[in-house]
Amino acid sequence: MPMPPASRYFAKLMCWATVGLLAGCDMGPAYHPDSGPVPAAFKAATLGTAAVWPDETWWRGFASPELNSLIEAARAHNKDIAASIARIRQADAQLRIAGAALLPTLGGTGGANWQHQGAGTSSAIGRARDLHSYNAGLSASYEFDFWGKAAASRQAAVSNALFSRFDRQTVGLTVVTNVATTWFTALALADRVKIAERNLADAQRVLAVFRGRRDAGTANELDVAQQETFVATARATLPNLRNQLEQAVIGLGILTGQPPEAVSVRPGTLETLELPPVAPGLPSELLTRRPDVAAAEATLQARNFNIKVARAAFFPSVQLTGSTGFQAASLATLIGPGGALLSLAAGLTAPIFDGGTLRGQLELAKGQYDEQLANYQKAVLQAFTDTDNALTAWRYTTEQEALEAVAVRQARRAASIARAQMAAGTVDITTVLTTETTLFNNEDSLAQVRLARAQALVGLYKALGGGWDRAFAPEQPVLSPGTLGGGVALPVGGNLR
Repeated sequence: MPMPPASRYFAKLMCWATVGLLAGCDMGPAYHPDSGPVPAAFKAATLGTAAVWPDETWWRGFASPELNSLIEAARAHNKDIAASIARIRQADAQLRIAGAALLPTLGGTGGANWQHQGAGTSSAIGRARDLHSYNAGLSASYEFDFWGKAAASRQAAVSNALFSRFDRQTVGLTVVTNVATTWFTALALADRVKIAERNLADAQRVLAVFRGRRDAGTANELDVAQQETFVATARATLPNLRNQLEQAVIGLGILTGQPPEAVSVRPGTLETLELPPVAPGLPSELLTRRPDVAAAEATLQARNFNIKVARAAFFPSVQLTGSTGFQAASLATLIGPGGALLSLAAGLTAPIFDGGTLRGQLELAKGQYDEQLANYQKAVLQAFTDTDNALTAWRYTTEQEALEAVAVRQARRAASIARAQMAAGTVDITTVLTTETTLFNNEDSLAQVRLARAQALVGLYKALGGGWDRAFAPEQPVLSPGTLGGGVALPVGGNLR
């Protein structure tokens, strides 16, 4: 059956309203983020070094199958990552809700009513009858977004959805680097336990020699007592090192999303670990490779759109409502010209006096923008600071490891000479104790320096964004183009400007 003329008019009006919505007024302000001063080069960077940015699977460069397994488990089961993914879903839902305000709301109604009238209650005296009525209708309402309030709210939701994705990358990078750092700590502690055990074994062999000499009358009780003290001291260092080692392995459990009992890996050695270095490019390039900087800018843009929402609230809102349907006494005659109903209404609401609420909301939005601008600029500065600190730590720990290795070689040579002279009976216990202590301290220091160097490299990978690139972010948005109430292909790694 043809649509009544009024219904056709109503439908056309709703279409034109939608078109007008898309060209709504822009309440400003324009979005121009200020990242602050960007240096031309990193202070700690080596001149002439070509840029080598991290790969997205940078941890494989350490050539540690155990580390690869732990990181894959963490990426699949870590609870912080799972929570960040859930926050993406929440942000997408908020985007869908915000987008719904841009579209009309439609509702359908239908009903049937039966009423029995007894004798004496109707116009036909003495006769009882049943009354039936049926109705079906469609109602619609739409608020014109003349001032762009709904559009700005939706854009703020888009920015928040982008933030959730950048935050997911930040959380993932933090988890991966924490796994690597904890694993390297376990390797270093395993090395230190081996050094302490070797030192204890050497001290026990020396003690056996001095006890033999005492029994033979060529050494006194003081020599034996001094060496026994050294053995006891060496033995006492082991429980603390083993305790730290076990706790490091246990700590891998929460990072990989499993109870400690399920962590079956056993640390090997840090001595054979490959350390593939990286080098940054320009500081301006770094800003596109740090997900935390991108997250801070996404939040800044959301705050900018909130100012537009607060400004638009000062202006009147126009709402159009209408309904159309049919009502009849029988189902057979329900759909027909005689039962057609149509209503159309327009309303305007304008703020007159609100005690300063709207002005306060605008100032609040502006203050929140200024706060986030400071946070964004701090995130940029933090990116530069992290990179320079990591570069500095990498350079000096590399130098320290080389020097400490020389010291260990010299200490081993001195200890070997002292033991040979002890066997010949030409050196006293004090010399032997001194060389043993020096060797142990230097070997233990070398293990700790190796750890510091490995951690500095992990810190550099993290400072450089861990292989993430804003222009080529792999994660896709949950929403798809054309989704009702907020369907948009979010540019997860694209330029927000």
